[in-house]
Amino acid sequence: MQVLNASGCLDALTAPHVANAFDAYVTKTVTPEPREGNAPVRIAETEHGMLNAIGLANPGRDVFVRETLPRLAEAIDRPIWVSVGGFSARDYAETVEQLTRDDVACIELNLSCPNVDEAPESSAEIVGACRQVTAKPLYAKVSPHSWDVGETARALEAAGADGLSMVNTLRGVALDATLRPVLSRGTGGYSGAPLRPVALAAVLAARRVTDLPIVAMGGVETGRHALELIACGATHIALGTVLFSDPDAPARVREELARELRARGFDTPADAFCAALDPVVSLENSRKS
Repeated sequence: MQVLNASGCLDALTAPHVANAFDAYVTKTVTPEPREGNAPVRIAETEHGMLNAIGLANPGRDVFVRETLPRLAEAIDRPIWVSVGGFSARDYAETVEQLTRDDVACIELNLSCPNVDEAPESSAEIVGACRQVTAKPLYAKVSPHSWDVGETARALEAAGADGLSMVNTLRGVALDATLRPVLSRGTGGYSGAPLRPVALAAVLAARRVTDLPIVAMGGVETGRHALELIACGATHIALGTVLFSDPDAPARVREELARELRARGFDTPADAFCAALDPVVSLENSRKS
């Protein structure tokens, strides 16, 4: 099991020591053209989590490949996963083709950002277009808004995805004292602890239909939280919002996970893998009988 950062929650160039605490570093999302992102206000704390509407601010793929990627390779000694965004299947495929380089270990396709307009093609069509231009591992980042996560997982696997990242943020709204939206865009991506039950359900649904590796994220703050996702079928774990308040979370979560495993008689995370799957299936079957 590997521990990664969730895309957009860590800048390795300003905090390389934190990035090096992970098993791999996932970049902020890169788009074909430079983006300034949405106008302020772009971040809002809520009672139990956080909303963001950054809007994929990034220098664009040309500058990223020419300047940012070499700087990342110098700053950290971890495999680099590049998060890719776009507004059409062609956008994604052209960026992925440009990123098919030795210094890129894996590509995560951000198919579900709630803060920008979506591509007209389906997620599976985007994965298929990218699969045609690269042999690099492709992980598809899945939205929690999907009506049937299992069917989405099947479609992405059939299109050529090598793995799944789940879940992205939920769309949410925060209101100020005058009952107006706090964020300039109105809505934003909701993250933090309340997202965890959604992530658990999504990982369970995907694991029931696919053997693809799953990077699970959503409200992970402790080793217990990581263990729950592993028990639902996660192969790897990603930390996101927790990094804003606790940059030492990677080491802490690993230590807590080791204690949680020992307390339950497990030697390694692999021993706890899918421990929750059979009980869930049994409960569903008992209701049907």
